[in-house]
Amino acid sequence: MAFSFPYGFTPTKRITIIAIIIGVIAGFGSVLFYEGLKWGTAFFMGYLLHYAYPQEGQSVAAISQWSEPNSLVLLIPIMILGSLLSGILVTRLAPEAEGDGTDAAFKAFHSDGRIRKRIPVLKAITSILTISTGGSAGREGPAAQIAGGFGSLVAEMFGLSPRERRIALATGIGAGIGTIFKAPLGGAVLAAEVLYTRDFESDAIIPAFIASVIGYAIFGFFEGYAPIFSLNPLAWTLWQIPLFILLGVLCAAFGFLFIFVYYWSNDRFISVFKKHDLPQYLKPVAGALLLGGFVIGLALISPQAETLGLASLGTSYGFDQLMLYSLLPIAVVLMLPFAKILATSLTLGSGGSGGVFAPGLTIGAAVGAALGVTLHLLFPAYVPVETIPVFVVVGMISLFGAVAKAPVAVLIMVVEMVGSITILIPAMAAVAVSHLLTGEKGIFKDQVPTKAQSGAHRGEYDHETLEGILVRDAMTPGEAVVTLSPADEPAKVVDLMTKTGHTGFPIVENGRLVGIITNRDVSALRAADKTCPSIHEAMTFKPFIIHPDDTLEDALAIMVGQNFDHLPVVRKETPDMLAGFLTRSDILRTYVQAGYLAACQKQKSP
Repeated sequence: MAFSFPYGFTPTKRITIIAIIIGVIAGFGSVLFYEGLKWGTAFFMGYLLHYAYPQEGQSVAAISQWSEPNSLVLLIPIMILGSLLSGILVTRLAPEAEGDGTDAAFKAFHSDGRIRKRIPVLKAITSILTISTGGSAGREGPAAQIAGGFGSLVAEMFGLSPRERRIALATGIGAGIGTIFKAPLGGAVLAAEVLYTRDFESDAIIPAFIASVIGYAIFGFFEGYAPIFSLNPLAWTLWQIPLFILLGVLCAAFGFLFIFVYYWSNDRFISVFKKHDLPQYLKPVAGALLLGGFVIGLALISPQAETLGLASLGTSYGFDQLMLYSLLPIAVVLMLPFAKILATSLTLGSGGSGGVFAPGLTIGAAVGAALGVTLHLLFPAYVPVETIPVFVVVGMISLFGAVAKAPVAVLIMVVEMVGSITILIPAMAAVAVSHLLTGEKGIFKDQVPTKAQSGAHRGEYDHETLEGILVRDAMTPGEAVVTLSPADEPAKVVDLMTKTGHTGFPIVENGRLVGIITNRDVSALRAADKTCPSIHEAMTFKPFIIHPDDTLEDALAIMVGQNFDHLPVVRKETPDMLAGFLTRSDILRTYVQAGYLAACQKQKSP
């Protein structure tokens, strides 16, 4: 069914109306998804396993009544059932619903802005099956894909332009996340910040404000408006700021570990199932089996080890609440970051359905709690017990803000989730440090650095300006280009990418251009589980090239058409000799400079 706006409606009016509709959908959709999770968890974990789950937002007296199940004998069958049903639905009907879901929404934004109609509903069902049966995942990825998918659908129904459709999709992402976490301001900012690692989608911010507020109002009407987490009185001083900076350093280290293990696990599951030609719908089952065995193995060691295993299941928000009340044993707190990283990597790395926001918060909370408790034991006068919850909250913000490459949005969201602005200063210090230390490393692989790398903004370049600039004026000259040899080891490529921040390098042998290697080639090598002594097997031979006298319009057409970020530059008379190297960032920088110079000349002219 197609609709249309009355004649004369401006783009601003159209987007505003779409934002209102998305807000309503996000509100009611989040209620249904949240209730589905509650009922699913109550049935599988409560009724079948007899597990009195700790819940976020409970008082100290109420949450103290939580208890482990009398027996974990049904845990693995329950996890197998949930992962099997989820795996069948994902592989047969909706491959985009696999894993986090947020990445799929980002990918849609940076391409045509469309999410298939079936995805929102299927993502909700598969995520409920995964999380309520014990899979380590969160509800933000599903909420983003559900609301974003409906936003894309509504925009298509009203016949909006590709640009407006992408804004509707981004608005849905922010509204879904802001609504499900009762953090409308943070969700709206997240919609604009999280699409890029170093940029901001400013056009999405106002529509996301509107949609998030409406979604929050509807969701709160049914689920209450109290913050997600409850807090006791907090205390911190300016003299403790260096300790929060130390926490930022630790969160960066655990952020690197989280990203590495998460994608290593994903690559291993893919390679093993491909190598042995196993049915893809069994991948989540394999992850569930390993996770269930891990938890049961811990339960056989000691009661505290059993608590650690249980804390790694599901969203873990109840255990975050226990850490905020300082009610978890220090041994559990110290090991929980490692256990949660492993559990999440097994669940989502194997293809289970859910988000990484909740696991990221739990890992950060545990890192903060471990540091806070340790400092309290060593220096009780300097770090009183009232300060430990501050370390927990700051850890949440610092770790996930860094790995999501959205420090501002996560800072605002967590402040809203705990209902306290008093932790803002230490949180700012910690997340700034963790964000700087993690650099370009992030948990979302479909984020792009800037608008220059996004297909969503290809049409924003003025073609006449690009046609007036030659490649030679934007490229890095050949003598300044970092090159590699086919005989170099893959580890050297990874090391160069880390040190330089570049994601591609030309391959030169005996002075001649023979290929190119990018981060995609390295990822493909890892996914195939290949070990090779040199990059010769991973490099791309006969790469697309551009000439110094071609225009930037020619270069960008190749990059967008072939989905490349890099082009070796060669002269027509010597097509195998490297004359330079051109990236999308080079094009954007030169384009902006040209626009600035043109504006200055226009101002000077009478």
